[in-house]
Amino acid sequence: MQLDPQEMDQKSIYKLLTGTIIPRPIGWISSIGEDGIYNLAPFSYFNAVGDDPPHVMFSASRSNNNIKDTLNNVLKTKQFVVNMVTENLVDQMNDTAHPIPAHESEFDFAKLTPIPSLKVKPPRVQGSPVAMECELVHHYTLENHKNGGSTIIIGRVVMFHIDDAILLDDTKINLAVYKPVSRLAGSNYAKLGEIFSIKR
Repeated sequence: MQLDPQEMDQKSIYKLLTGTIIPRPIGWISSIGEDGIYNLAPFSYFNAVGDDPPHVMFSASRSNNNIKDTLNNVLKTKQFVVNMVTENLVDQMNDTAHPIPAHESEFDFAKLTPIPSLKVKPPRVQGSPVAMECELVHHYTLENHKNGGSTIIIGRVVMFHIDDAILLDDTKINLAVYKPVSRLAGSNYAKLGEIFSIKR
């Protein structure tokens, strides 16, 4: 079957993309508003984009031309923190996807504790074994959109926070202890499952 996206509705395109491009890592993005309110939201359009120097990206949708608090905050303050989601945090991560008024904090709503970062103002999530403090370097809003499109955010990692419990020798990560969670389609998520190796 061949499907031309120009002849499809946005909902069908979304289902194709999120159902086939799996699993997707979840960037749990903390930011801070100009009023000092802490914001926290999960994004599965997220990944690393380079290591020399280290950069990550996430993409925030602008459904019905409404700009999300995270995107507003990052564009204004030029800073954010990526917190990685693990099995023990998945329920609270899901809570932070719930829409609440901009003057309220998802940290409070999901009963999470913000802890200070070292180089940026947005806080980290206590309990997340990996946090990356980031400074905005580039953003781009997709063109020719019909409902607001999405804005891609690229940030340079200026500080890593890694829990000693997941760190092995030579800065390798102990996956059995880390236990990250990834996004599938709809309400589905995935654990790591079976791991296999192929030598290059």
